[in-house]
Amino acid sequence: MASASPTPLHILRTHVAQVNCLYFSEDNERLYSGDLQGWVTITSTRTLRPLARWQAHSDSVLGVQELGESIATHSRDHKLHVWSRPSTPLTVVETADEVELLSNPSLLYSLDVNALNFCRFSLVPKSGSSALVAVPNLVDSNYIDIWEIPAIDRRHAAIGMLNVQPAGSDDPNSSRLKLGSVMAIHLFEASPPHQSSPKLYCLAGYEDGSVCLYVQDGDATTKTIEGRGWTQLWRYKEHTESVFALGLDPNARFAISVSADTKLVKYDLLNGHVEKPLVHVGKHAGNGAVAIRRDGRVCAIGGWDGKVRLYSTKKVKSLGTLTYHKDGCFAVCFARPVISSEVEDEEELEVAEIVSRGLWLASGGKDSRICIWPLISFEKQDHTG
Repeated sequence: MASASPTPLHILRTHVAQVNCLYFSEDNERLYSGDLQGWVTITSTRTLRPLARWQAHSDSVLGVQELGESIATHSRDHKLHVWSRPSTPLTVVETADEVELLSNPSLLYSLDVNALNFCRFSLVPKSGSSALVAVPNLVDSNYIDIWEIPAIDRRHAAIGMLNVQPAGSDDPNSSRLKLGSVMAIHLFEASPPHQSSPKLYCLAGYEDGSVCLYVQDGDATTKTIEGRGWTQLWRYKEHTESVFALGLDPNARFAISVSADTKLVKYDLLNGHVEKPLVHVGKHAGNGAVAIRRDGRVCAIGGWDGKVRLYSTKKVKSLGTLTYHKDGCFAVCFARPVISSEVEDEEELEVAEIVSRGLWLASGGKDSRICIWPLISFEKQDHTG
């Protein structure tokens, strides 16, 4: 990256409140964003115009994710809503007046959740429109529940109860540790070393700065309660402050945590043996967001100072800093990398545009702005091992 800080390719002003979360659709055609006042916007990445904008919640939006033909949104109002995705053709959107174009989603179903600790949901799509969703436990924010949607069936209750003391407890004689509330969750499926069948894993960051990895034991179809049926594979406490965000490599090889402190911590996952995390100590305290590009090479960290810092993931080496937001940056998200051979039935110019959109990084801040940054591949700078 050049020594001078690049400028955003686009600046979106589709919100009037702090932007809390961002999500690119799998085909990079849509950018989802949620804000502090409960509003969600779907923006076309081709036209940069809103496809839909609606108040999905009565409180701050914690997360948004596309699920097939639907959209999941999660908020501080203790609700997880699933909406139908608008199917208005782009040609209509481009020619309609703004009042007419916003064909807002309709609510399909909702799940009551516990959002006292600001921890956003983590979703693993299954067959069809079904998915598994991890959220803080309904009764105790120190534990994790996993629900199946749209069945609204709690499959696993209070993950972590065997290892973590309940909220309000401080028993020095207990074998369970006092880690505090769950602050960040990543649910994922992966095959353990030397095994072909995938297992369900849950990565959790805690209020005391710890990060733990849990795995479900036995049959994946078995329901569990009170944390039974889950094993804690490891726990590390490298942060001196609460974990604010976790980023997961799309291939589940590693994860990265950030906190109110200056540290960026990388954890190896599922490599057959437990390795001590790689800790990078930065110069700037206060990091509230992290994203890992889908090829696993690069991560972006959103700072309370408004800056977005880029790092290689292999050795956590700095790749540069993006500067625009005047105050905190609370959301970062990479588009899906695209190679030209993957693109079919498009003109040459459109292929180039599609490939270039695959290198986008979106950032959202307290200033209510969303920046679109055109990055390079960084292939020569680093190689993820």
